[in-house]
Amino acid sequence: MSRTLWAGPERPSPPTDEEERLRELGYQPVLARRMGGFGNFAISFSVISVLSGCMTLYGFGLGTGGPAVMMWGWAGVGLFVLCVGLALAEVTSAYPTSGALYYMADRLGGRRWGWYTGWLNLLGLLGAIAGIDYGAALFTGAFLNLRFGFEPTPGSTFVIFLCILLLHAVLNLFGVRLVSILNSISVWWHLTGVAVIVGALAIVPDHHQSAEFVFTEFVNDTGWANPFYVAAVGLLLAQYTFSGYDASAHLSEETSNASVTAAKGIVRAIWVSWLAGFALLAGLTFAIQDYAGTQNSATGVPPAQILLDALGSGGATALLLVVIVAQLFCGNAEVAAASRMVFAFSRDNALPGSALWRKVSARTQTPVPAVWLSVAVAALLAVPSLYSATAYGAVTAINVIGITPAYAIPIYLRLRAGNRFRPGPWSLGRWSRPIGWTAVVWVALVTVLFCLPQKSPVTIDSMNYAVIALATVLVLATAWWYVARRSYGTPAAYGNAREQAEISEGIV
Repeated sequence: MSRTLWAGPERPSPPTDEEERLRELGYQPVLARRMGGFGNFAISFSVISVLSGCMTLYGFGLGTGGPAVMMWGWAGVGLFVLCVGLALAEVTSAYPTSGALYYMADRLGGRRWGWYTGWLNLLGLLGAIAGIDYGAALFTGAFLNLRFGFEPTPGSTFVIFLCILLLHAVLNLFGVRLVSILNSISVWWHLTGVAVIVGALAIVPDHHQSAEFVFTEFVNDTGWANPFYVAAVGLLLAQYTFSGYDASAHLSEETSNASVTAAKGIVRAIWVSWLAGFALLAGLTFAIQDYAGTQNSATGVPPAQILLDALGSGGATALLLVVIVAQLFCGNAEVAAASRMVFAFSRDNALPGSALWRKVSARTQTPVPAVWLSVAVAALLAVPSLYSATAYGAVTAINVIGITPAYAIPIYLRLRAGNRFRPGPWSLGRWSRPIGWTAVVWVALVTVLFCLPQKSPVTIDSMNYAVIALATVLVLATAWWYVARRSYGTPAAYGNAREQAEISEGIV
């Protein structure tokens, strides 16, 4: 979307060399700018990963509204998320840094806005690693069950999860070029995988559900009586999947022509995922053979049961492997995005131990300690899954409740700034305000919805812990603010001598 398409009263800043632009924003370039436009789009597309989000939370959707909420919820949520992505892309074009959301909020609203946005964003990114890789572990357990009769337990699933985390940490230590290559492969793997799964489910089974069932069947297993409440809770499937597209912004310091390509990467990742996800959900739902049997699958993964019932053991095993590989691509991309956030936040002295987490490898120009910290915290977040069957849902809620408000804050501050905001080369022009306000209102709504309890009666096992996670991170962020407020801060234009020296010393 060029400036000619989005003509408006605001005058974008003239194009500039990306390294010089980064210096203008106050940072000395230390990361390798080896990612192109397709690679930048690919990382957000890989993090959204319809083969991860849709498949992992499909069982959740079966009981919180059923097919009707899954299908129409996906269509509606996707439209609103596209508005969020468009508005966020405009701000990203003006501030293409690894800090992304918190840097934008800091510049547009001040230090405290940046501080809290950063902590919310970090919570969401680390929760996403835990959610994605634990989901991959669940699917791996289902694959081993079908192929070898392996009985997955919470303990064995957690061991698989730790192995996946270790794999992603190692892959991210080789540098952004490998990450970019893997993400580019991931795009075609996802699109081909969706096409193969939907095609097989459309052709092979003798029986399919009716269109009336797929688009109007409402199922409520939540214990709540109000269907509107249940439908609202059921939107978590789509909203969880449509998250992580800020990865394009976090990798902007490693992307060529980031002021344009990072913005485009965000928007393209959303609309391509929107179309692919709708096809995948429709294909799965049309192919359901036994609804109750799918919900109570011995594999522990309802989509695996759909594949098993519709295609037989051989076909289900093969397609489960396709899904697992896609989830591995997704988790790897999320580790890359989260580690850049850790690096950037530490660069501005916002985290305990910042001097360590901002160090960059001289050989690969990768923030190695930030990668290890990201996977370590993700592992800790998933520990409750050893004791509670509902813990995985809590982890996904933590992801959504952390990252979604962080998207809206820079958009709101950009709207509040009015003409003081200087757009980058990718701008919405006269559409900026209506799209921006639509995005802010939507995020405010879903933030409230996802703090609400999802099951009734509310017990220790069924409670929605997202609100506790949100309160905890805000309390910790506030407490740490009074410790670190004197040292924290994004640099002034062209930086300063102390900040430049510290970054140079951090290249090891």
